[in-house]
Amino acid sequence: MRSLEPASAALAGRTLVTLNSGTPAGARETAAWAAARGARFLDGAVKNVPAAVGKPDTLLYYSGDRAVFDEYAATLRVLGGDTVHLGTDVDLAALYESAVGATLLPALLGFFEGAALITARGLEARTMVRYSVKWLEMIAAILPGLAAEIDSGDYTEPASSVGLFHDAIGYEDQTGTDAGIDLSWHEPMNDLLRRAVAEGHRDHSISALVEVLRKQPGRVA
Repeated sequence: MRSLEPASAALAGRTLVTLNSGTPAGARETAAWAAARGARFLDGAVKNVPAAVGKPDTLLYYSGDRAVFDEYAATLRVLGGDTVHLGTDVDLAALYESAVGATLLPALLGFFEGAALITARGLEARTMVRYSVKWLEMIAAILPGLAAEIDSGDYTEPASSVGLFHDAIGYEDQTGTDAGIDLSWHEPMNDLLRRAVAEGHRDHSISALVEVLRKQPGRVA
């Protein structure tokens, strides 16, 4: 909001649309700030790299006043053809940006780990790209089923169980040791798996990890 403050006197009767990254709380604060200055507000997020802005398949989220979105929809779609209004709760764009964006760094770290293993053998990282893309396509294909398990709360018919991933911890550690690769970034994930097993989820679907993620260690509910 500090960056907008110099223009605050000119906002009355105008529409403010933001596309900066931020938190849901920040979106709510900005909406209140804009309303106090007489402006209509729409929060947004670009879910792609900067070079993709303006392309027909680029995804942008918006949330807040639906009338504002409808009024400026044609203009907003110039920024990306896959333009979505998530709802009237002004913080939904920031919420979905964080929720969907949570996949990015872990996926990239997984690729970088694989690249470290490949290059440690004197091979080129580019040789694994085709196979990594196929793997990511497989992951994309199973997301609807995992989401259905989470929404229903029924994890009892797993395609891949928590125990399967838990039992692989030692093998992954050995692979890292043999190749001289730092796999310490796995430890928080391994801790989630151990906690899930301790809570009785060994034979449940891997999607049951969401139940562990909902509980911060040491925090009293």
